[in-house]
Amino acid sequence: MKFISGRALARWRVPLGFAVAVLYVLRARPTWPALGAGLFIAALGLLMRALASGHIQKNQSLAVSGPYRYSRNPLYLGSLGLALGFVIAARDWLMALLALAMLVGVYLPVIRTEEAYLSQRFGAAFAQYCRHTPRLFPRLLRRPPPDDPSSGFSWALYLRHREYNAFIGFALLALLLAAKIYFRIGTVA
Repeated sequence: MKFISGRALARWRVPLGFAVAVLYVLRARPTWPALGAGLFIAALGLLMRALASGHIQKNQSLAVSGPYRYSRNPLYLGSLGLALGFVIAARDWLMALLALAMLVGVYLPVIRTEEAYLSQRFGAAFAQYCRHTPRLFPRLLRRPPPDDPSSGFSWALYLRHREYNAFIGFALLALLLAAKIYFRIGTVA
């Protein structure tokens, strides 16, 4: 059996995400409490993605500042937070399983492929970074390396990476879920 490469998955993860979003909206059974809790968690994920996008200069330098001090993949960690929040808001086990399947089947292979590229591109610097920084989940009881004071958040990078699209998607999904509750479309009374 031939598996899809991390590069191919990287190209397909966004279109696949849109297809899952359509299924998500159709299956979601939100309530106001679930929506509130879910949006809070999703907003934390959105914030993580925003902060990470303002610190990364793709293919130019190794990102080790800001959220990259705590996780080698804060963009994906933020996506995980977004997914978890929206799964909570949807109150649907199938969507939870689908989100888990996407994490394991799509995002982890993409992360491995990207890290192989970074290892080739940045060599010893990336190997040293890997020794001190976890792949995805921050170590809560371990102090991260000191941050470089010259490498603060950049709105220009945030805009260049078009991370505002994640905010637009967040807002649209939140509005669709709120509309489902308000108009009692496929929700529990």
